[in-house]
Amino acid sequence: MQATIFDKNFPLVIGCDHAGFEYKEEVKKALTEAGWQIEDKGTHSNESTDYPDYAHAVAGMVADGKAAAGILICGSGNGVCMTANKTKGIRAALCWNEELASLARQHNNANILCIPSRFVSLDTAQKMVDVFQSTAFEGGRHEKRVNKISNT
Repeated sequence: MQATIFDKNFPLVIGCDHAGFEYKEEVKKALTEAGWQIEDKGTHSNESTDYPDYAHAVAGMVADGKAAAGILICGSGNGVCMTANKTKGIRAALCWNEELASLARQHNNANILCIPSRFVSLDTAQKMVDVFQSTAFEGGRHEKRVNKISNT
């Protein structure tokens, strides 16, 4: 794991549906070994479940400032991403490679990484998490654009 830009005094919050369960467990293990406190919002098995339940829980912690950032994992990544982005203050980004994870942080100040477990390898998922938590928002010309995302 690379150095983080997020405050390790706050946990990273992670959640998934059944399709993301195995990846969540591996990502959680790696982050814990890297010194992160992890808040696991579930699911806790690979039995079929509803992704919005976990996406809302993760997004709520990030939006309330109780977590440094979030990670959501489902089969396509789309369901958790769409759900999380319904929460005010959330900028969830669906990524499928390291470059997108980096750009989501650099240009969009994303605060939740969404991973499509059925479309990326576990190794790629781990690398995206590493890049996401170690890449800073560039600000500058990107800041005014990010500020326009939520018009309420």
